[in-house]
Amino acid sequence: MKGSFKAYVDLTRLQFFFAWPVLFCSGLFLSFRGYGGFSWSLIVRAGLIGLLGFEAGFVLNDYVDRELDKRDVEFNRLTKYWRPFGKRPIPAGLISPNQALLLFFVLVTATSALIMTLTYPHFAYVFAIMLYSYCAEYFYQVRKRKQSFPVAQLIGRTDFSLFPVAGYLCNGNPDVTAILYFLFFFPFAMAHLGVNDIIDVANDRAKGLKTIPALYGMKRTAYWIFFFTVMHLVSAAFFLRALGAIALAGFSVGFLLLLVANSVLMNEKNAKAGLRVLPLFHVTMLIYAVSIILDCA
Repeated sequence: MKGSFKAYVDLTRLQFFFAWPVLFCSGLFLSFRGYGGFSWSLIVRAGLIGLLGFEAGFVLNDYVDRELDKRDVEFNRLTKYWRPFGKRPIPAGLISPNQALLLFFVLVTATSALIMTLTYPHFAYVFAIMLYSYCAEYFYQVRKRKQSFPVAQLIGRTDFSLFPVAGYLCNGNPDVTAILYFLFFFPFAMAHLGVNDIIDVANDRAKGLKTIPALYGMKRTAYWIFFFTVMHLVSAAFFLRALGAIALAGFSVGFLLLLVANSVLMNEKNAKAGLRVLPLFHVTMLIYAVSIILDCA
């Protein structure tokens, strides 16, 4: 796989590598509370599954959108936030589509091999979620090119919402706790997506994508984010019943950060405000994951 190190860092958003294993393992640690089975070997394998599987999703995202990304008109906002060297490597010609596709399959193969080390039926649960997630990501990338209702967003972001649930199923079974984690995380994923869309609105309009701002405008997108934030907070009341005091304290900090972010967006409703508050969403997500791990450790 030829291409510079910088190009592959931008392709995989490698600077965020630590976040995906932590989020994935938050589900795993939650399963230890209900099912036991604590194992350092399992934690390491689950962390690698989360890391490699999520990185494969990033590569798939860029591969599917490789032609549309040539139409970008702004490179100083979301592109540089997610990509430390500020490049979309495929349309920039730094990595060929075939090289990106090869990397995707290498990552998926490695992830699959790790999943198969899990015991039955857990490997079946996790493998099924992996396949579904890549299909949902492809659907999201393609469907948002032509739609009058945000079905791409509503279905596409179920992949992100299932990510920590897959960590749970590495050791646990489909149960009420798994469902509550999904219902807790799905509204967060939708609000997070709305913030990304606000920031990248100029590029998305140049590409003709039917994102939330393109469908409803900036003002209504701010309301979209607020609505899903409220739904997220409501669902948290049920999810927290499966957790303890440490998680409650951590989640409270996250809730405060989300309220600050929503206040900024509701007041300004523009791309610059979105870029300022996006880190608050990511810090909140990390706080959630670490709080769950510490609470269940």
